[in-house]
Amino acid sequence: MSFDYVNEPENLIPVRTKVIVNSNIENVWKNVVTFDKIDEPTDWIFKTGISYPTNATIKGTGIGAIRYCNFTTGSFVEPITTWNEPNLLQFDVKEQPIPMNEFNPFWEIHPPHLDGYFKSYKGQFKLTKIGENKTELEGTTWYKVDITPRNLLENLV
Repeated sequence: MSFDYVNEPENLIPVRTKVIVNSNIENVWKNVVTFDKIDEPTDWIFKTGISYPTNATIKGTGIGAIRYCNFTTGSFVEPITTWNEPNLLQFDVKEQPIPMNEFNPFWEIHPPHLDGYFKSYKGQFKLTKIGENKTELEGTTWYKVDITPRNLLENLV
Protein backbone atom coordinates (compact mmCIF):
# COMPACT_ATOMS: atom_id res chain seq x y z
CA MET A 1 0.00 0.00 0.00
CA SER A 2 1.44 3.38 0.82
CA PHE A 3 4.14 2.10 3.21
CA ASP A 4 6.74 2.31 0.44
CA TYR A 5 6.23 6.07 0.27
CA VAL A 6 6.07 6.57 4.03
CA ASN A 7 9.28 4.62 4.62
CA GLU A 8 11.19 5.91 1.61
CA PRO A 9 14.54 7.29 2.89
CA GLU A 10 14.89 10.95 2.01
CA ASN A 11 17.49 12.59 4.20
CA LEU A 12 20.63 11.31 5.80
CA ILE A 13 20.19 10.35 9.43
CA PRO A 14 22.95 11.59 11.77
CA VAL A 15 24.00 9.55 14.80
CA ARG A 16 26.29 11.32 17.29
CA THR A 17 28.27 9.84 20.14
CA LYS A 18 30.27 11.88 22.66
CA VAL A 19 32.86 10.63 25.09
CA ILE A 20 35.35 12.34 27.40
CA VAL A 21 38.86 10.95 26.96
CA ASN A 22 41.46 11.39 29.69
CA SER A 23 44.27 12.30 27.32
CA ASN A 24 45.54 15.37 25.52
CA ILE A 25 43.94 16.33 22.22
CA GLU A 26 47.05 15.42 20.18
CA ASN A 27 47.04 11.80 21.41
CA VAL A 28 43.30 11.49 20.85
CA TRP A 29 43.76 12.80 17.28
CA LYS A 30 46.39 10.13 16.55
CA ASN A 31 44.01 7.40 17.74
CA VAL A 32 41.13 8.79 15.70
CA VAL A 33 43.07 8.81 12.46
CA THR A 34 44.46 5.28 12.98
CA PHE A 35 44.37 2.72 15.74
CA ASP A 36 46.11 -0.60 16.30
CA LYS A 37 44.39 -3.95 16.58
CA ILE A 38 41.74 -3.94 19.27
CA ASP A 39 40.63 -6.92 21.32
CA GLU A 40 37.78 -9.06 20.10
CA PRO A 41 34.57 -8.20 21.96
CA THR A 42 33.38 -10.77 24.46
CA ASP A 43 29.63 -10.05 24.18
CA TRP A 44 27.76 -13.11 22.90
CA ILE A 45 26.08 -11.15 20.10
CA PHE A 46 29.38 -10.87 18.21
CA LYS A 47 29.68 -14.67 18.13
CA THR A 48 26.66 -14.66 15.79
CA GLY A 49 28.64 -13.01 12.98
CA ILE A 50 27.84 -9.33 13.55
CA SER A 51 30.72 -7.23 12.28
CA TYR A 52 32.95 -5.24 14.63
CA PRO A 53 36.04 -3.03 14.13
CA THR A 54 39.52 -4.51 14.35
CA ASN A 55 41.80 -1.56 13.51
CA ALA A 56 42.14 1.53 11.30
CA THR A 57 44.88 2.52 8.87
CA ILE A 58 45.44 5.47 6.57
CA LYS A 59 47.28 6.06 3.30
CA GLY A 60 48.51 9.64 3.08
CA THR A 61 47.74 12.67 5.20
CA GLY A 62 45.43 15.62 4.75
CA ILE A 63 42.53 16.03 2.36
CA GLY A 64 42.52 13.19 -0.16
CA ALA A 65 44.13 10.64 2.14
CA ILE A 66 42.25 7.35 2.37
CA ARG A 67 41.35 5.97 5.80
CA TYR A 68 40.46 2.29 6.14
CA CYS A 69 38.35 1.41 9.16
CA ASN A 70 38.73 -2.37 9.13
CA PHE A 71 35.98 -4.65 10.41
CA THR A 72 35.76 -8.42 10.63
CA THR A 73 33.76 -8.47 7.37
CA GLY A 74 35.85 -5.96 5.39
CA SER A 75 36.77 -2.30 5.34
CA PHE A 76 35.04 1.03 5.29
CA VAL A 77 36.96 3.03 2.65
CA GLU A 78 36.90 6.66 3.75
CA PRO A 79 38.41 9.45 1.58
CA ILE A 80 39.27 12.38 3.86
CA THR A 81 37.38 15.59 3.02
CA THR A 82 38.44 17.79 5.98
CA TRP A 83 41.74 17.49 7.86
CA ASN A 84 41.89 20.15 10.57
CA GLU A 85 44.45 18.61 12.95
CA PRO A 86 43.77 18.10 15.87
CA ASN A 87 40.18 19.37 15.84
CA LEU A 88 38.16 17.90 12.99
CA LEU A 89 38.43 14.92 10.67
CA GLN A 90 35.65 14.47 8.08
CA PHE A 91 35.34 11.79 5.44
CA ASP A 92 33.03 10.29 2.85
CA VAL A 93 32.29 6.57 2.79
CA LYS A 94 33.23 5.21 -0.62
CA GLU A 95 32.79 1.51 0.26
CA GLN A 96 31.51 -0.41 3.24
CA PRO A 97 31.52 -4.07 4.23
CA ILE A 98 28.51 -6.26 4.89
CA PRO A 99 27.10 -5.87 8.41
CA MET A 100 27.52 -9.53 9.32
CA ASN A 101 28.51 -13.00 8.19
CA GLU A 102 25.46 -15.11 8.89
CA PHE A 103 26.18 -18.27 10.83
CA ASN A 104 25.80 -21.51 8.93
CA PRO A 105 27.57 -24.68 10.08
CA PHE A 106 27.68 -26.18 6.57
CA TRP A 107 28.78 -23.56 4.04
CA GLU A 108 29.33 -19.86 3.51
CA ILE A 109 26.16 -17.99 2.62
CA HIS A 110 25.54 -14.43 1.51
CA PRO A 111 21.83 -13.59 1.67
CA PRO A 112 20.76 -10.54 -0.35
CA HIS A 113 19.10 -8.88 2.64
CA LEU A 114 22.59 -7.94 3.89
CA ASP A 115 23.27 -5.70 0.88
CA GLY A 116 22.38 -2.04 0.68
CA TYR A 117 19.77 -1.61 3.39
CA PHE A 118 22.03 0.25 5.78
CA LYS A 119 24.23 2.66 3.84
CA SER A 120 26.77 4.92 5.50
CA TYR A 121 27.52 8.07 3.48
CA LYS A 122 29.91 10.16 5.56
CA GLY A 123 31.34 10.64 9.02
CA GLN A 124 33.41 12.91 11.21
CA PHE A 125 35.35 13.10 14.44
CA LYS A 126 35.26 16.43 16.27
CA LEU A 127 37.75 16.93 19.09
CA THR A 128 37.46 19.65 21.72
CA LYS A 129 40.15 20.34 24.30
CA ILE A 130 38.48 20.70 27.70
CA GLY A 131 41.61 20.48 29.83
CA GLU A 132 45.33 19.79 29.63
CA ASN A 133 44.71 16.03 29.65
CA LYS A 134 41.02 15.90 28.84
CA THR A 135 39.40 15.88 25.39
CA GLU A 136 35.79 15.64 24.27
CA LEU A 137 35.52 13.35 21.27
CA GLU A 138 32.31 13.49 19.24
CA GLY A 139 31.82 11.03 16.41
CA THR A 140 29.03 11.42 13.86
CA THR A 141 27.93 9.07 11.10
CA TRP A 142 25.38 10.02 8.44
CA TYR A 143 23.49 7.11 6.93
CA LYS A 144 20.26 5.93 5.31
CA VAL A 145 18.21 2.86 6.08
CA ASP A 146 16.57 1.67 2.90
CA ILE A 147 14.20 -1.03 4.10
CA THR A 148 10.75 -0.77 2.63
CA PRO A 149 8.17 -3.47 1.85
CA ARG A 150 8.88 -3.01 -1.86
CA ASN A 151 12.61 -3.65 -1.39
CA LEU A 152 12.01 -6.73 0.72
CA LEU A 153 9.58 -8.19 -1.82
CA GLU A 154 11.97 -7.52 -4.72
CA ASN A 155 14.65 -9.59 -3.00
CA LEU A 156 12.27 -12.47 -2.31
CA VAL A 157 11.37 -12.90 -5.99
